[in-house]
Amino acid sequence: MDIEKYEEDVPPTRWENIVEFIMFRFRWLFVVPFLLPLSFLFNTVFDIRNRLIHLVNSAPNAHVRKVNYIQEQLKEWNENGRKTKLVNARPGWLTMSFRFPLYKENATKIATDKLFDILELDVERMIIKVEPGVTMGQISRYLIPRGYTLPVLPELDDLTIGGLINGCGVESGSFRHGMFQHICEQFEVVMSSGELRTVGPDPEGNSLFYAIPWSQGTICFLTAATIKIIPCKKYVKLTYKKTSTLNEMCQSLTTDSDRFADNVDFVEALQFDKNKGCIMLGEFSDGPDTDDEVINPIGRWYKKWFYTHVEDLINKRQQSVEYIPLRDYYHRHSRSIFWELRDIVPFGNNIIFRYLMGWLCPPKIAFLKATTPNVLRKLYDRSHVLQDMLIPLENLEECVTLFDEEVEIYPLWLCPFYLKYQPGLMRLKNATSKMYVDVGAYGVTTKKGYHHARTTRVLEKYVISVNGFQMTYADIYMPKAEYAEMFDRTLYDWKRTTEGCLDAFPDIYDKICRNNRR
Repeated sequence: MDIEKYEEDVPPTRWENIVEFIMFRFRWLFVVPFLLPLSFLFNTVFDIRNRLIHLVNSAPNAHVRKVNYIQEQLKEWNENGRKTKLVNARPGWLTMSFRFPLYKENATKIATDKLFDILELDVERMIIKVEPGVTMGQISRYLIPRGYTLPVLPELDDLTIGGLINGCGVESGSFRHGMFQHICEQFEVVMSSGELRTVGPDPEGNSLFYAIPWSQGTICFLTAATIKIIPCKKYVKLTYKKTSTLNEMCQSLTTDSDRFADNVDFVEALQFDKNKGCIMLGEFSDGPDTDDEVINPIGRWYKKWFYTHVEDLINKRQQSVEYIPLRDYYHRHSRSIFWELRDIVPFGNNIIFRYLMGWLCPPKIAFLKATTPNVLRKLYDRSHVLQDMLIPLENLEECVTLFDEEVEIYPLWLCPFYLKYQPGLMRLKNATSKMYVDVGAYGVTTKKGYHHARTTRVLEKYVISVNGFQMTYADIYMPKAEYAEMFDRTLYDWKRTTEGCLDAFPDIYDKICRNNRR
């Protein structure tokens, strides 16, 4: 799947252009009256259900039954001759990827989609045990009132534990604690044979433990994860620092991403154009010390979308400080789905809409995905960008310049993280832990000359050249050989061979490449 093999898209006809324009600009006519109430109703019912489960403490016993059923399914599959590949039964429209998986069509679906409960909180060992379908919204709603949080709690409510382990997770606490996989203590998994195992970083099970992250469920089925927790406070003291040049952004972000700093718990940045940006430094806090200091509950329905609030602040002053309720801070990008919602509901940040309808927002990403018509998908195929590139922090300036030249979408999300040297698909080539940064580009580009496949290949080649990584939820066009150059498949291939995975699960590349997604 090399770049030279791609031809330019066939230009749409005039009629197709008109239909696409109408569907794109007026999609809100369906989203606002239908998807917003449906999303609100779904979230309300699911929240009530979760509270009842916690109240009667039925999750642990139910978990045993669910895992037993998974084992029974796998036993039956083995008895029938292992004739098909194994995949989880989660519908394609529920995944965070923009695409629908094609590899599931003729596969045997295993019922891991019922695993979405919190199982145990142990404050003495400072761990929480959860099923893979548990979301970040569930976790923050459960832990924060009890005075705890995860060291790394990614921003969007609907991100799941399983997706963050089998895929990837980075958040503003990652500059200190690393990626989501680095805060995991144990994985409970079911192998293709039906065997139930619990593996951790101990010598007995560490090879499987380190092979699972980023593997996209191609080695085993994750049924539970034990994750570190840390004490938290009620607020985050957030300092906004304006940067006026890209070079200033890169130098300041490098300095501010000191993982040993005592007074910084969160670091992220937004780059609003080629020059203007904002670095945000957060610190756990009990609240303001004086009446002059500002508490800003940014999660309230009537508040501005967070990224627009940040830009307004830096347009007024060089530096600002606010106290933000902790859960509001964690989910600061949820209400606007970073900045994707501006294209779906163009008036969504209007003050009148926020006061009247903001309490219904955001629409669930899964519902948006399930209801995207084919004609709109064609437009997104040509002009929608959804990429997270993980590169060494020292290469940030040239990377942002490349994104500006190739896609020109702003804001860019910049999130530094500490990449630990460990075995697995993300094993660093120089055997030394290092500070990386996630460069996230999301939205519809109007860049002249943009071609989805060709432009993505340019970005992929650059990321490989600096020993970076591409998040695999996004469109991936690189050939298999380049994927093997980007990721270290040594441990992965060994575990696939020794654990009987070759005839049981698709290869990871066959799950993530663009040809197997529509």
